[in-house]
Amino acid sequence: SKERGLSMEHFFSILGGMGTMATESFVHLLNERVVTHKDQDYLNYVLFNHATVPDRTAYILDATNDSPLPYLLDDIEKQNLLKPDFIVLTCNTAHHFFDTLQAATPIPILHMPKEAVKEVLKQKEVGKVAFFGTTGSVKAGIYETQMRQAGLEVYLPTEKLQDKINHLIYHDIKENDFLNQSLYVEILKDAVDAGCKQIILGCTELSLMEASFGQDDYPVIDAQSVLVDRTIERALALRKE
Repeated sequence: SKERGLSMEHFFSILGGMGTMATESFVHLLNERVVTHKDQDYLNYVLFNHATVPDRTAYILDATNDSPLPYLLDDIEKQNLLKPDFIVLTCNTAHHFFDTLQAATPIPILHMPKEAVKEVLKQKEVGKVAFFGTTGSVKAGIYETQMRQAGLEVYLPTEKLQDKINHLIYHDIKENDFLNQSLYVEILKDAVDAGCKQIILGCTELSLMEASFGQDDYPVIDAQSVLVDRTIERALALRKE
C-alpha cells in the first residue's frame, strides 16, 4: 500500500553509548563503508546512545556496583516496540549479558565475539591468538569461551600488559578523550613479541584506536570492524528481499 511504502522499512537498531566516542566510531565506519551514490543508498537505522548505562566492567568485577542489566533490558523493551529487523550491540563487555538480552526479545542480536572469532578462522595463519579487552571482558571469558570452542590457542595479557590496556581504555580515552597512539602500538608489539599470530581487539575503545591509527604491521582482527561489515551485509540482504 501507499502508506506501507512511506514507512521506514528494513531498519536495524544500534544499542550503543558504551562508550559514546566508540559508538560514534562504529557509526562513522558504517556510513563510510556502505557503497553510496545518493542519500537513499545509506542504511536505515535507529541509534540508542545510552551513555548512562553503568560501567560493565565495574559490575563484573564487583557485583555490589550498579548492574547494567536492568538498563539494557529496558533498552531491549524499547526495541521490541520499534521492531527493527535486528539489533547491533556495540559494547563488547555488555555481551556478558547476551543470553539474557536475547531471551528478552524475538529480534536477533548480532554477537560481536562470535563474528570476530569466525574472522580469525578465515586467516591463512592462525597460531596463537591474543585477546585484548577490558578486565571485565577478560574475567568474564566473553571472548575466551568463543575462542576455545573454536579450537584456538588463546593468549591473555599478563598483568603488566593488562595494566597498559586499562590505562589506554580508561585513563586516556574514556577520561581524557586522548588517543594515545604510542601506547597503542606498544601494546600490539607486546603481543607480537609474545608470539601471537593474531590479535583480537575486543573493546570498542581499542577499535577506535585501530580505526584512527591501524597499520598492516600488526595482525589485528578488530571485532567492531567485523561487526560493521556483518551489519552492512545483513542490512543489504534484507533490503533486497
